Amino acid sequence: MTNSPLVSIIVPTYNNEKYLANCIDSLLAQTFQDFEVIVVEDGSTVPCHDVVENYAGRLDVHYFQKTNSGPGQTRNYGVERAHGEYVLILDSDVVLPVDYLSAVETELTQHPCDAFGGPDRAHESFSPMQKAINYAMTSFFTTGGIRGGKKKMDKFYPRSFNMGVRTDVYQKLEGFSKMRFGEDIDFSTRIFENGYKAHLFPTAWVWHKRRTDLKKFFKQVHNSGIARINLTKRHPGTLKLVHLLPMVFTLGVGFLLLLVLVGLLLMASGVLVCPSTDCPVAASFNNCSFLGEYLVFIGALPLVLYSLIICVDSTLQNKSLGVGLRSIAAAFVQLTGYGSGFIRAWWQRCVLGRGEFEAFKKNFYK
Repeated sequence: MTNSPLVSIIVPTYNNEKYLANCIDSLLAQTFQDFEVIVVEDGSTVPCHDVVENYAGRLDVHYFQKTNSGPGQTRNYGVERAHGEYVLILDSDVVLPVDYLSAVETELTQHPCDAFGGPDRAHESFSPMQKAINYAMTSFFTTGGIRGGKKKMDKFYPRSFNMGVRTDVYQKLEGFSKMRFGEDIDFSTRIFENGYKAHLFPTAWVWHKRRTDLKKFFKQVHNSGIARINLTKRHPGTLKLVHLLPMVFTLGVGFLLLLVLVGLLLMASGVLVCPSTDCPVAASFNNCSFLGEYLVFIGALPLVLYSLIICVDSTLQNKSLGVGLRSIAAAFVQLTGYGSGFIRAWWQRCVLGRGEFEAFKKNFYK
């Protein structure tokens, strides 16, 4: 009879052969060794069987293949084959510091709980754009606080890139739902709804490789915005004021850009605001050019100031002006992508009254 490991590490992967080897390398280097690794291939067109096979004999690793069903169902598939007291779910594009599992063990000893998670960081080897996107996802000036990286939050909702759960609790909750996006928040919400405890383990952090370009990043955060409305429908009362900030930011940016556009058109026209010299508007603004300059100034100033704050803060954090400049674009993409997804889902679900699967079948439920 063999002893079961303390931790079963579940790594779902989809066409991510390039990053999976880095993830497993970091598991091989762990100072804490009481764990097994379960890699589940979610219908990839480029399988990573050979990558996993390279670690046979050096690591207690198991490889499974299945048809594509999304990340949540793939994690469930792996947990069904786990033997550990805890299941630890990692994205295949994370890299662990050597003492990560030791930190988890220490935290569990000091703060016993039913579920836990840790924050993420950008590694020095990441590209400037990856560091900029990481900044946008974790900064106080974007939505970093919403994502739960701060210990001061009243509740910590573990995210699936770095999430641990007692195996028996996972099974009682029947694992992840069929949501394609937001499924980790749905699961974390059900943890609290069923009376279980979840803690943030700040010392159990990982390096998390982000999207490598802004187009893919926009799609990711847009889908997250959609998921927030779907989560609110599933769990009434969970929508907080802070979740509205990206939507407000998006509408605000749209309004400010409209002011700039109108201002530029007025500046180009050079036509008097009012043909009469007695017109009160003409008394304040002698011509359209002057009014246009005023509108451009009013519209551009908040955008410039916010961009300056992002650039300075990111530059200081990353010690790179290049990353700081890229962070401006990443921050705007992060907030407007999420905000536009939120608005789109609100219109589809709340105004038109369409169901979750009906409204976003093409996006999420292929």
